Amino acid sequence: MANSGRRDAPELPDFSVLKRVARDQLIYLLEQLPGRKDLFIDGDLMSPLDRIANVTTLKQHEVDKLYKVEFKSIFSTSDQLCFLVRPRIQTVKWISDVINADKIAGRVRRYKIIFCPQKFYACETVLEEQGVYGDVTIDEWAFYLLPLDNDIISLELPEFFRDNFLEGDQRWVTTAGSALHLLHSLYGPFTKVYGIGRCAKMVYESWREQVEDGEQKAQQHQTEIGNVFLIDRDVDFVTPLCSQVVYEGLVDDIFRIKCGNVEFGPDVTSSDKSIKVMLNSQDKVFDEIRNEHFSNVFGFLSQKARNLQTAYDKRRGMDIRQMKAFVSEELKGLKQEHRLLSLHIGASESMMKKKTKQDFQELLKTEHSLLEGFEIRECITFIEEHISRQVSMVESLRLLCLLSLTENGLLPKDYRSLKAQYLQSYGIEHLLTFSNLRQLGFLVEQQPGETLTVMESKVGKLVNDKTAGKLTDAFSSLAKKNNFRALSKRLTLVPKSGEEYDLRVPRDMAYVFSGAYTPLSCKLIEQVLERDGWTGLDDVTRMLNGHEFAVTGERVTYQPRSRADNQRIVLVMFLGGCTFSEISALRFLGREKGYKFIVVTTAITNSARLLEALLDSHV
Repeated sequence: MANSGRRDAPELPDFSVLKRVARDQLIYLLEQLPGRKDLFIDGDLMSPLDRIANVTTLKQHEVDKLYKVEFKSIFSTSDQLCFLVRPRIQTVKWISDVINADKIAGRVRRYKIIFCPQKFYACETVLEEQGVYGDVTIDEWAFYLLPLDNDIISLELPEFFRDNFLEGDQRWVTTAGSALHLLHSLYGPFTKVYGIGRCAKMVYESWREQVEDGEQKAQQHQTEIGNVFLIDRDVDFVTPLCSQVVYEGLVDDIFRIKCGNVEFGPDVTSSDKSIKVMLNSQDKVFDEIRNEHFSNVFGFLSQKARNLQTAYDKRRGMDIRQMKAFVSEELKGLKQEHRLLSLHIGASESMMKKKTKQDFQELLKTEHSLLEGFEIRECITFIEEHISRQVSMVESLRLLCLLSLTENGLLPKDYRSLKAQYLQSYGIEHLLTFSNLRQLGFLVEQQPGETLTVMESKVGKLVNDKTAGKLTDAFSSLAKKNNFRALSKRLTLVPKSGEEYDLRVPRDMAYVFSGAYTPLSCKLIEQVLERDGWTGLDDVTRMLNGHEFAVTGERVTYQPRSRADNQRIVLVMFLGGCTFSEISALRFLGREKGYKFIVVTTAITNSARLLEALLDSHV
């Protein structure tokens, strides 16, 4: 990927301070309940907590026993119970039941609830209704941001997507605004903020309110992050529904990376044990292949194995002094590299077997046809076969949604037929799932007599008509699902058919989808940075329902020493989740254009997680 036009990218800020801040605050909160205590931890807080403070640290601060919240009777003998939980009604009701059971049994204890990252009024109301509000002390652990790597930070809030975009529950907006404010206060004032999406605008406004409250403090820092981009997940649903083919994305699709860790089973480890591995830039083997297209990975790993063997072979002919130096300086590193190399080779072989079983090439061919808008009837036949063979409930749903999103809705007869086949194959209980998908614009029926051109002209007329005022949410939703083809053409998201694409030497971000498609979200970011705003993208923002904004940090009075470098550090916040494919695409863009991207996301997502959040069983 040689390119003489590249600029050296600046150094990224050190985000390890975020972990220290979170750990110190948690320790302080635990010490507010002096003496021995048992700690009950929400299941989905256990992995993030493990990255911040391990069991030893908790024990040092008088935590006796640790339990996972399981919504059943407890058997703790401690006189003090501490609950570290997400602010959810179900959890608070369970805590109330625990306290009331103690009261009935005549047991006297002290109780403390630590809500993470914040408490909600609804939770306090439940405590009052259950008659236990006066029996507990309540605190907040403002743990907003978990660094997963040197350029990835997660809020670890997978529920953000469903709550905000499907349920219309905006309670997490303040949380996202607070996360942005924490970054702002630690890494200096942002020079420019760009955004698109209704949620992005609300998060920006929430953050600005918090900045104005602490304006003086924020201006004392040197700017380490120049530009910020806020983007709603519903601006681009196509990208997360595509099969991932970069190594890290494929590992996530198949093995599920959780909080930066993955568990490789016996099929990968070649033993009877599973191994939990942390995937980040500290793993040198992984760091070199994480952004590579999967077709290049085996070649790289083979070369790495040969290099490693050569390094081991150096031992031959060494004298005692040289051997001693080799053992003390190199051997440990070589053994560690050998272990990691074996794991990634095992993972690659396992993924190759699984993808061969699922006729992966045929699947990718269908996806690419959908993205290009070719052979749609053949694609529908493939999806029908997929459903009838009951290959995978979520996979079939993914293909249906991809068909609808790329074709601007399904013809009524196709919609009815495919829906009936799906329900017959996977169960009538998924009717509510179809309602959820329709509400979000994932899977919709084209309106009779409404062609794409007619719809586009209507949207344009309404947006440009000053007397029309704001679009209603209903029409906004209708407009959103009728634009992929036009957006694809305007932004050249799909390369011209027949063009050769060498995946070993990628020429653009489309390599993350085998050269077939450039992620819309990443293309938008590229265009806005090139133009220094939304100028010239009016037609694009209109098709994306507006809510775009660009704000210069006119309030910033402190000028940093290396201003040019800081302008090339771009923080991108995905509201509703981000995929590893998008992260790889932004890393590529950064290398090509001399930027360094920091991805902040409400959670890491992929097609399965996105659709599972909308399944009727989730309700």
